[in-house]
Amino acid sequence: MTIKRFHDAIACALTRSGPLLLALLITACASTPKTTPAPRDATAQVLDYALSLQGAPYHWGKASPEEGFDCSGFVWHVYRRHGVPIPRTTEQMALALPEVEPAQRRPGDLLFFNTGDKPFSHVALYLGHEAFIHAPSSKTGHVMVSGLSQAYWRQRLTGVRRPAR
Repeated sequence: MTIKRFHDAIACALTRSGPLLLALLITACASTPKTTPAPRDATAQVLDYALSLQGAPYHWGKASPEEGFDCSGFVWHVYRRHGVPIPRTTEQMALALPEVEPAQRRPGDLLFFNTGDKPFSHVALYLGHEAFIHAPSSKTGHVMVSGLSQAYWRQRLTGVRRPAR
């Protein structure tokens, strides 16, 4: 078959089936396209995982859901699980990670508090909307969400740091 005859055959087919092809095109354009949900960003995944650990027991010096968490062990475990290396202790985190102005904090940042006699004696993971998740002392006993609206935490906030994501 020559190219001319091939073009003639296609033109003939389109002429005969033009209305059918037009109907198919209109139907295809009018149908709802199948979409796949956008992947959640890394920060949302970190925060979702942290929230899934609510209720895990407090245990000084520990950093696992099975054994429990201290404050820095909780933050370290959550970020490590998502491939973000950060130091293990609260003070090491505060010294190693880039400082952020408190007014510029965003979800996923680390909040540092003076709950004793050191400026960086407690660390928490900021959730946004003035809320944070943390493993407070054995008095409370478990991973929980708290808020900067509480005078105790607001008065003790000493810094914000941002892990690389």
